[in-house]
Amino acid sequence: MEKKKYRPNVAAIIVSSKYPSSCEFFIAQRSDMKGVWQFPQGGIDDGESPREALFRELKEEIGTDNVEILAECPRWIAYDFPKTVSKKMYPFDGQTQKYFLVRLKKESDIDLKTKHPEFNAFKFVDYENIFNIVNHFKKNVYKEVLEYFKKEGYI
Repeated sequence: MEKKKYRPNVAAIIVSSKYPSSCEFFIAQRSDMKGVWQFPQGGIDDGESPREALFRELKEEIGTDNVEILAECPRWIAYDFPKTVSKKMYPFDGQTQKYFLVRLKKESDIDLKTKHPEFNAFKFVDYENIFNIVNHFKKNVYKEVLEYFKKEGYI
């Protein structure tokens, strides 16, 4: 059996600038898939560190990298693409992700009208509502990562 190939990726769990007095999470709706909400994420380029990729991806996806890193999940979390996505992401079978918890310094900096818009809407939601809105194949990954940050006392 052929070994699966995973694309290295970073993901940002963004809390609002009101953190820690209020814990609201940024989620955005994909512009290419109606009703699909997620955390910002993106591939790591050759020679780029996960932190460098994090700041680059935030700038590309939400128009700002004006964030403070609060924590980093120590392990990489892998998931397989569903069949509907796998052809588009060939030759990869899935992604292995490094998650960061970041605090947005100013919400007013968010601008989804980037060079190649990936999102067309965003909102801040509390922990309980994330899983009512996010209902796709990454839901279990999100639960795992958020539980880690919760267990560590960040959220």
